[in-house]
Amino acid sequence: MSSLAADRPDDRVLILAPSGRDGPLAGRVLTGSGLSAVVLPNIAELCVEIERAPGAVLLTQEALDPSALGRLAAALSSQPPWSDVPVLVFSNAETREDLSEAGRRRLGALANVIFLDRPTRRVALLSAVRAALRARRRQYEVRDLVLELEHAVRDRDHFLAMLGHELRNPLGAILASVQLMEHKQADAVVPERRVIDRQTRLLSRLVDDLLDVARVTSGKIALERTRVDLHELVARSVSSHAAAAKESGVGLRLEAEDSVSVDGDPMRLEQVVHNLVTNALKYTPPGGRVEVLVGRQGGQALIRIADTGVGMDPEILPRIFDLFTQADETLDRAHGGLGIGLTLVRSLVELHGGTVGAASPGRGRGSTFEVRLPAAAPGPVDEEAPDAPPAIAPLRILLVEDNSDVRESLKSLLEEVGHRVTAAADGLEGIERGVQSRPDVALVDIGLPGLDGYGVARRLRESLGRDVLLVALTGYGLPEDRRRALEGGFDAHLTKPVTLRSVLRLLAGLAAPH
Repeated sequence: MSSLAADRPDDRVLILAPSGRDGPLAGRVLTGSGLSAVVLPNIAELCVEIERAPGAVLLTQEALDPSALGRLAAALSSQPPWSDVPVLVFSNAETREDLSEAGRRRLGALANVIFLDRPTRRVALLSAVRAALRARRRQYEVRDLVLELEHAVRDRDHFLAMLGHELRNPLGAILASVQLMEHKQADAVVPERRVIDRQTRLLSRLVDDLLDVARVTSGKIALERTRVDLHELVARSVSSHAAAAKESGVGLRLEAEDSVSVDGDPMRLEQVVHNLVTNALKYTPPGGRVEVLVGRQGGQALIRIADTGVGMDPEILPRIFDLFTQADETLDRAHGGLGIGLTLVRSLVELHGGTVGAASPGRGRGSTFEVRLPAAAPGPVDEEAPDAPPAIAPLRILLVEDNSDVRESLKSLLEEVGHRVTAAADGLEGIERGVQSRPDVALVDIGLPGLDGYGVARRLRESLGRDVLLVALTGYGLPEDRRRALEGGFDAHLTKPVTLRSVLRLLAGLAAPH
């Protein structure tokens, strides 16, 4: 095992003193005091032993001729980032300048170097070596702690991915059922249906936020940048909150000072605005106001969300963007939330090179959040895709989904808008029905019992060729899940819970001539 993978710190002190008595004397002093010392004859053997993760290196200045210095520097640079082998050098103050300034700088950049003046007293040598060995052991302790933290983060991400998958199935069934009721009873106003729809979408958003926090903190979010008209993006987000604001009795107003564009990921920027506006509405009582401003200050784009709500105490402001922090930490949980939305806002804004800040005059006096982003240079703005999907002819659709509630509700919803749907409860049945019905599109759940969705996709592609468009329908929504689905033969990837609009828009895009 090399030093790069050593499990335990090695307390050996490697000694190199090619001339004189320094090497043997130092070895006897160290071993006589209960330390482990190995006297080596040349720089080549020293470099080999460095690969075995020593506790420290003790050498004389005479051993550091230019060639030896280069070899030692190469050996030390091969250590992992956490490793910093202490190097102690016997030298005379008068001759220390003989070691070139470039050589000292090179060695110092690669190792924890301590110069010991000659003549070195026994107590000083032992003290320096023991201090070096203690520091070396601390490196291993820090390494072990980092490995434990990394393992804990991996376990957390795995748990959150599984949690998201398990939650998305029931959310998908509920959301599809509510949409089906809306299509069947389009003219009927059913308050209970609106409550179910709103709360289901809220649960879905909470799941997405929870997973996104894990992705951001582990560096797994990649922005898909394009030129974005910030006023249009914010207006769209504010408009989507109009019904909720009216129902809550809160005034919601948008003001645009100047047209401003940014280079950013429109989906993630809309997520930022959505979370901030949702937060403002949630903490503003009936009769209050939420005002959203979009403009430009200097070379920055500005989004300001100000409310007349419950406000914040001065003590909470410095940590309002920290994970699981909420302004109202009393037992009253009427406002709900997990305390992760603002953490996600800060992370996404910082990924765009911007900043976000919060201010409040105090409890009961409202709050203001400001997002500042680098403004884009003047130029054409990329056109947004239309919100409503274009009309498409009825399609033959194969739906392979093992969750009966999701399967039946989504099947009924697609049939309600004119498509012909053949459903299957597992992979083998899906292949059989797909070969028989020869669908235009196959919506295939990934997590099927027995033969999984990837196996179904391969078999359908072998039987039907490119005549069928394959869509992965899954509760796993990480970027690597999408990439794996595309690499596995799918043409597209949909994350549960899906809305009818998202399915129809995707089908319209897939069905369009290429």
